[in-house]
Amino acid sequence: MAAELRGAGAVIDTRTVPPGIARTWLLVPGSAAALETRIAASQADVVVVDLEDGVAAADRPAAREALAGLGDRTVRPWARISDATTTDWAADVALARTGVIAGLVLAKVESAEHVRATVDAVGGAVPVVALVESARGIEAALEIAEAAGTVRLAFGSGDFRRDTGAADDPMALLYARSRLVSTSRAAGLPGPIDGPTVGHEASVLVDASRHAASLGMTGRLCLREEQVAAVAEALSPSPTEIAWALDVLETTARFGIRDGSDLPRLARARAIRSAAASFGLEAGDAPDSAYAS
Repeated sequence: MAAELRGAGAVIDTRTVPPGIARTWLLVPGSAAALETRIAASQADVVVVDLEDGVAAADRPAAREALAGLGDRTVRPWARISDATTTDWAADVALARTGVIAGLVLAKVESAEHVRATVDAVGGAVPVVALVESARGIEAALEIAEAAGTVRLAFGSGDFRRDTGAADDPMALLYARSRLVSTSRAAGLPGPIDGPTVGHEASVLVDASRHAASLGMTGRLCLREEQVAAVAEALSPSPTEIAWALDVLETTARFGIRDGSDLPRLARARAIRSAAASFGLEAGDAPDSAYAS
């Protein structure tokens, strides 16, 4: 059922990319027609069936039924569920307990308790990406990141702007993004997932993704399938970076570590090699990106 990507002799199942390093998180409304076909056809690292803001409130029971009725699948999608203060949340976590969902993107997280309550309600068996979408959530980001069950943070940029009045501008959102990066690192989590680009202009999407990567964000929510390839490219190691990493690792293996200044370069090289291996990339596979800037 999962999509394949082919390049430079490599064939990879995009759904074998671990969620900790997944670049592309495609939101598909649970009310969408041909839901199973859209999940199966996607080339995103992770497909997230949206049971929250992407679905009208009146249609959410039917969206849950559609997700529950997809049948046996070798690849289970994730689901974005309503926040822990709503009545929809209880129905969403009841569905998660049935085992049809691989993981949860929990909306509008503002405290560690929101994550803990969700993990407890599901029975502790499902990983949670905490979607931080407000000023209160940003200020509580470290405790959210450290909550048992949180595997990654994500930035709900649209709702954050509505909450704070911030402009849709990289400088206006710099603090929020940087705080999610810093708290993720402090809690030992992977780089966070950035919010989606709403517009249709490809250059805007690529620039936004590269800006997020330059801050240390390593994933991005996508609203349409046509965004997936551009985001994956922008958040993947480039041929230049892969070649640099392999050279550093080979040199270190031959001559050893000279002093402490080699350690950051070595750590960066290992991270690039690991990501390239997970994404099925080699030094000649893709254009340059800002992945390791």
